[in-house]
Amino acid sequence: MTVYDDLVGQRPVVAELQRAVAAAGTDDPTRSFTHAWLFTGPPGSGRSVAAGAFAAALQCPENGCGTCNACRTVRAGSHMDVTTVSPSGLSIPVDQAREIVRRVSSMPTSGKWQIVVIEDADRLTEAAANALLKAIEEPSPRGVFLLCAPSPDDVPITIVSRCRSVALRAPSAADVAAVLMRRDGVDEAMATFAAQAAQGHVGRARRLATDETARIARAAVLDVPMVVMRGIPDAMAAAAALVGAAGDVADTVSSARDAAETAAYRDAYGENATGKGAPRGSAGLLKDLEKRQKARATRTTRDTLDGALLDLAAFYRDVLLVQVGAGVVSVHGDHETAAARLAAATAPESTLRRIEAILAAREALGLNVAPQLALEAMALALHAG
Repeated sequence: MTVYDDLVGQRPVVAELQRAVAAAGTDDPTRSFTHAWLFTGPPGSGRSVAAGAFAAALQCPENGCGTCNACRTVRAGSHMDVTTVSPSGLSIPVDQAREIVRRVSSMPTSGKWQIVVIEDADRLTEAAANALLKAIEEPSPRGVFLLCAPSPDDVPITIVSRCRSVALRAPSAADVAAVLMRRDGVDEAMATFAAQAAQGHVGRARRLATDETARIARAAVLDVPMVVMRGIPDAMAAAAALVGAAGDVADTVSSARDAAETAAYRDAYGENATGKGAPRGSAGLLKDLEKRQKARATRTTRDTLDGALLDLAAFYRDVLLVQVGAGVVSVHGDHETAAARLAAATAPESTLRRIEAILAAREALGLNVAPQLALEAMALALHAG
């Protein structure tokens, strides 16, 4: 067992990180070790998993055994000298970046390094990126930055140029299926289906393999291409349904997490934290918490929609492959009949336009366009072809 066991299909990356950890264990690690790293790769490739495993290995007396207290606490998120930062909303603001700098500048208390893992570093605001830059340029002797982003192009070049880049690839369907069977006890047929449908996204493959609700939601998304062909009212209704379903998912995901956070707040400030006799400033803190929770729910909704759009784009990709006779394995093999019907009824040029419309909707969501407007525009384009 090692800390890298959950990093699927990334053998070259594991070897590189192991060499780096060995270098960090030299007599003078500050001279042979890079203090800022950038993990890049497509969604689901394991960027944050790789960064977390690397953090554990750096703190581990055995360079990543996976069983010691350091490895277990880092992976559980409770190690005192490893902080994981993820945006609570759509971006990482400058105040959060300044807190990151303060944290990484302090000396470790129990581990070898003071490590900050920044998930979604592509969501740093310009001011936040500038606040991080100086700390990355002049790192503390025991401070380590581990940044994660889809690609180097998504992070300011001034930061990229000062980081050592680690590029992950989307794992193969075979690798993903193997880990589902080994780690989650999924039978071979379900693991193969989920791995192919998830397009190399390990977390999504696990949800599809183990959660019937996720499979039902995916099936509803893949019905959209045929629904939008019926007419404009059906296309608009399909867009509304996608937005509503994403909101439902966000509510489900957020409710339990928000309840736990609010309960922890009340434990800290007392049951009457918002009433008479509450500690000074507690009402403002609760308001800030609610604001962060609302922003996080918005982000969850948009991330869920983005996953749905990726499924739609893959369906039209299957349609296009049928139209050009490519003979390549379908992403959505369980919807091959629908893909063949649409392929026979439309031209490759219209399929390409539909894929472009989906990609435009993804870009619009990334630019904070209202989801309803972005998906309605997409649905109309899918109908028009």
